[in-house]
Amino acid sequence: MTGSRELVAAVRTTKQFLTYVASGPFQYAVAEALALPDTYYTGIRDDLMAKRDILAEGLRDAGFQVYEPQGTYFITTDIASLTDTDALTFCRALPERAGVVAVPNSVFYDHPTAGRTQVRFAFCKRPDILTEAASRLRKAFNG
Repeated sequence: MTGSRELVAAVRTTKQFLTYVASGPFQYAVAEALALPDTYYTGIRDDLMAKRDILAEGLRDAGFQVYEPQGTYFITTDIASLTDTDALTFCRALPERAGVVAVPNSVFYDHPTAGRTQVRFAFCKRPDILTEAASRLRKAFNG
């Protein structure tokens, strides 16, 4: 930051307080969340697990190698058994081929070949959307 002495002092003061209490306003929300019954959280968990299972089954049926997650709403897959192309090329063609979108894991790595055959799909969608996506993937890769 560059500027007048007064402006720099004001920014430094503000930064000092934000660095140590940036989450202060969220503490009220956290307190409310901690007061919710356990069933609230088990409901979220069970809902996401059911959605995960819908998509994971569809991906396996379509020929993907699935790395089943335990704590996220993304499923990472390996496409090596489906194609010789890299994940980026695969993901660019997937919407036209199957009407489904995925993200190549290679975009998360610094090394060009890391994650070359890994693709991730999000399952934080409605069950009917996941069922349709699974059906489209089966048709696209199993004929």
